[in-house]
Amino acid sequence: MCETLKNKYQVCEEIGRGRFGVISRCFSPTKNSFFACKTIDKSLLADQADRDCLEKEPKIMLFLPPHPNILQIHDAFDSDDSLTLILDLCEPYTLYDKVIKSNGGLPEPKSAGIMRQLLEAVAHCHRFGVVHRDIKPDNVLFDSRNRVKLGDFGSADWVVDSGSLSGVFGTPYYVAPEVLMGRDYGDKVDVWSAGVVLYVMLSGIPPFYGETVEEIFEAVIRGNLRFPPKVFRNVSSQAKDFLRKLISRDPSRRFSAEQALRKFLGFFRFFFF
Repeated sequence: MCETLKNKYQVCEEIGRGRFGVISRCFSPTKNSFFACKTIDKSLLADQADRDCLEKEPKIMLFLPPHPNILQIHDAFDSDDSLTLILDLCEPYTLYDKVIKSNGGLPEPKSAGIMRQLLEAVAHCHRFGVVHRDIKPDNVLFDSRNRVKLGDFGSADWVVDSGSLSGVFGTPYYVAPEVLMGRDYGDKVDVWSAGVVLYVMLSGIPPFYGETVEEIFEAVIRGNLRFPPKVFRNVSSQAKDFLRKLISRDPSRRFSAEQALRKFLGFFRFFFF
């Protein structure tokens, strides 16, 4: 642990562990607050792609103006051996954990409340040209006030001058079809992924699935969106209409994040007013 980090923070117990390092709770005496301390062991980075992600993630997170629904970096310490990021402290469970515990999906009002905050985060990223590229329940965190925090910007990138990106990034169940088809794509890939997250919240199952990764990808590319009556019996027609606008195979027909946000309260206002 570098001296500068030790001088500024008291590192406490380990609260998580990932592929490249550990996350601990830490305390800042000057701010009188607790944070998460994410330490990445550079020796565990397997290839150049991992090293590129390590460099890009903090740059993108620091570039984005603070937003209440996006995980924020408060400090960073770089050395030859490791990179340590001081982040918002979140609860140990994710949206994935909430959905699994629900055993069949979350109630529509609860799903709507989470989705509104997720769309706020995605729209904020897109306003500044950032595409997340890996939106999934595992990356939707919650702070001590149960407020959504979108995290893990390791696959994120800036939209280039042409307004498009390339390369296959994301997670099988949540990745947009245009990514898998090898086309250049824009920020609407995040809207597709957010739509799949909403579908999973409401039903407890993904809209596209298969026995293997290849079969999942084939189902995603077909994009045949269905609402099994038994699973969606308690889901409103407004929610299903909204999902069709998010999980649209044709990006030109798919809502942008801003459009989704504007339409959201039109569909779900009875949950908030």
